[in-house]
Amino acid sequence: MPAYELVSHHLCPYVQRAAIVLREKGVPFKRTLIDLDNKPDWFKAISPLGKVPLLCIVDAVLFESSAIVEYLEDTQARPMHPADPLVRARHRAWMEFGSSILADIWIIETTADPAAFEAKRRLLRDKFGRVEDELVGTPYFAGAAFTLVDAVFAPIFRYFDVFDRFIDLGAFAGLAKVQRWRRVLADRPSVKGAVVDDYEQKLEAFLRRQKSHFATLMA
Repeated sequence: MPAYELVSHHLCPYVQRAAIVLREKGVPFKRTLIDLDNKPDWFKAISPLGKVPLLCIVDAVLFESSAIVEYLEDTQARPMHPADPLVRARHRAWMEFGSSILADIWIIETTADPAAFEAKRRLLRDKFGRVEDELVGTPYFAGAAFTLVDAVFAPIFRYFDVFDRFIDLGAFAGLAKVQRWRRVLADRPSVKGAVVDDYEQKLEAFLRRQKSHFATLMA
């Protein structure tokens, strides 16, 4: 039985981040899905923030995806951070930038206020424009090597595979390097395997359940 258990929710992008890194490093793991609307008592007892992912390792539990992926980077083979300390610190900063985009996407998905929706839509384009300026290599964020930054952005781009069916948010308009990066990440086996088979259907169902401006546009 695998020594690692990834406690997950089927839509959580932070879970995907951890799953991608586990797969990239060749670490066998068991995935345990929970319902965040009906959290089991055992989960509440071991999750200080009541959130996923959790990585259970024998008698220890790690929470927060950033802590999980950094632990895996420190303890497992196949390094995914640059060796240079300054470059590594910059990569960590871009990982946090990716997390800020996920917060913006949450507002896009859930706000009922058209003005707030539009503000976040414009902000997404501005943020991806900054990413475009940072991309200097191919095929990945820093060139040939798949890094932790790539593991952070792959779940971000996955949202748009569903969003694009209903509305073009314009997030990647004119951003050729970002669009190419998005396509390359989508084809990565670790990225494909980071979600449940019916992820897109589950995300669409989640979006339709919201009393949001996005759900109105979908209808």
